[in-house]
Amino acid sequence: MTASFARQAAALQETAHRSWPPPERPWLQGQTWEQLLFAHWRVDGAQLRPHLADGVELETFDGSAWLGITPFRLVGLRLRGTLPVPGLSSFPELNVRTYVRRGDRPGIWFFSLDADSRWAVAAARRTYRLPYHHARMRAARRDGWIEYSSGREGHVFEARYRPTGDVFQAEPGTLEHFLTERYCLWTHGPALAEIHHPPWPLQEAEAELELNTMPPADVELAGEPLCHYAERQDVVIWPLEERR
Repeated sequence: MTASFARQAAALQETAHRSWPPPERPWLQGQTWEQLLFAHWRVDGAQLRPHLADGVELETFDGSAWLGITPFRLVGLRLRGTLPVPGLSSFPELNVRTYVRRGDRPGIWFFSLDADSRWAVAAARRTYRLPYHHARMRAARRDGWIEYSSGREGHVFEARYRPTGDVFQAEPGTLEHFLTERYCLWTHGPALAEIHHPPWPLQEAEAELELNTMPPADVELAGEPLCHYAERQDVVIWPLEERR
């Protein structure tokens, strides 16, 4: 926990990789994400647009929209100026997302966020107006794989995944950069929350998906996903800000 505290606070020492500077006002919370999988599918943008707020534009890469599913373990969750609370600050989380823009701010749009923490779900719904849900979840490392499961009514994800390549940082203009280097999230309002972290330490990855009913019901996934892995990322997040 102490290591997470220090590395979160140090994240703002590296900002040159961003396309716009981080806010000058104080950030609200720190988080550390571990054992994270980026699993991405090309999808028909027409299936995603009805799920976005008015004023938020779907972004594409080479003409394709993308849906991402990102299982990981959150540790070191804390408010600025406080230490993580043992027993409350670590739990699995699973996000379903796509990529959007409003004005000069490219960001992330979440279709759902599942977490194995009732208090964190309630706090995030209230503070960030995000579609968080409580789910029964498990994540464990075994024989080089991360075995991951998440379940709530109608939404189940069961998979195992592992890195298969060396660590690299995505270059601007590449698909990997488009999918991962995002420094704000958009939600209904529209409103945004700025985030910051060092460049992603990505690795190519493989995943074996046993069951996946996480996307919105009218969004179809076809074929195998494009997979990347990150062992750790330290993040700071600012309060939600209304944008008109």
